[in-house]
Amino acid sequence: MTDTSNEEGSISVEQRGHILLIGLNRPAKYNGYTPTMAKQLLEAYTRLDESDDLFVGVLFGHGDHFTAGLDLPKWTGRMESESDPDASAEPRVDPIALGRACRKPIVTAVQGITFTFGIEIALAGDIVIAADNCRFSQLEPARGIHATGGATIRFVQRGGWGNAMYHLLTSDEFDAQEAYRIGFVQEVVPAGTQLERAIEIAEVIAAQAPLAVQATKAASRRFVEEGFAAAVRELGPTQRRLLASEDAKEGVQSFIERRTAVFKGV
Repeated sequence: MTDTSNEEGSISVEQRGHILLIGLNRPAKYNGYTPTMAKQLLEAYTRLDESDDLFVGVLFGHGDHFTAGLDLPKWTGRMESESDPDASAEPRVDPIALGRACRKPIVTAVQGITFTFGIEIALAGDIVIAADNCRFSQLEPARGIHATGGATIRFVQRGGWGNAMYHLLTSDEFDAQEAYRIGFVQEVVPAGTQLERAIEIAEVIAAQAPLAVQATKAASRRFVEEGFAAAVRELGPTQRRLLASEDAKEGVQSFIERRTAVFKGV
């Protein structure tokens, strides 16, 4: 009997303290992304978003590559259909953040081949750590289609118009240093250390006050999505809510007592 789980891949999930490690797990196929993996990734991101004891997510790819992108033959039917088979279900967190976005920070570790969907899901998160052997490409126009996972938006947001058009319209392949130059990745590290470094950063974030971290991400997203005035309008009300939290009291008390704060997310 054929092992369809190996054919379709899976998403590994591991909780370490307040951090959720989420892994693309189809290494024999360069973590080519399938509908089965998509469903499991939705579930993992929703768990991260809704669990009070999870503060930060770390996304990574098993094996030598992050992902070669969508396994197109498995997606063609869905792309041609105007209906979403899961549309009637209660909205879950969208990993590419075009729908319901995750409230918690996400640090992504990428290595090797990081094509199309791989770039899009990395840019949908918050911080990207790249191995120095990364190969990036947003090559949809070379296949007769265009990117629908956020690349046409986030390339411009992160890299500016010229850099975005340079890479989007040529379907070229670029390396980790170019990704760093245009702001797609925040650090370039030796291959094999990218996940360790991503976890280190996640641990630093997880040690901050969770409600304040989430409010900070929300405020920045509000500026990007709604503009300057909307972002400014919410600064005061959000700060007042944070000041009423137990974590804010702990932050002040730890400062007075000259000790490390212990935050609980309340």
